[in-house]
Order: sequence, then C-alpha cells, then structure tokens
Amino acid sequence: MDKEENIIFRVVVNHEEQYSLWPSFKDIPSGWKATGITGSKQDCLAYIEKTWTDMRPLSLRKKT
Repeated sequence: MDKEENIIFRVVVNHEEQYSLWPSFKDIPSGWKATGITGSKQDCLAYIEKTWTDMRPLSLRKKT
C-alpha cells in the first residue's frame, strides 16, 4: 500500500496562477494559498488537470 493513499492533499495556487498539491497536515508555504479543493492525490491532480489549462505563468499570459 502506497503511503500517499492515506494522505489528504489540498490544491494550492500561487500569484502566477500555477497549481500544486500540498499535504493537508502541513502549513502552506509562503506565496501559495489554498483553493478550497482537498482530497486524494488522484482527485486533486484531476482537478488541476481540468482547471490549469494554460501552463504559462500569469505574468506571461498578460503580455500576449
């Protein structure tokens, strides 16, 4: 059994609208904020895949 199967993750986002996973039992690092989405690793990754459709940082997207 994979240890990550028992961990609840949260989806976090930074000021450049880049997404990541973070274990819910750890404090969110500076520069990141919770999106309100939590769940298994697979569920969170599925949310990120559906939501983060443009991988370019926000600052680059604003220039185009």
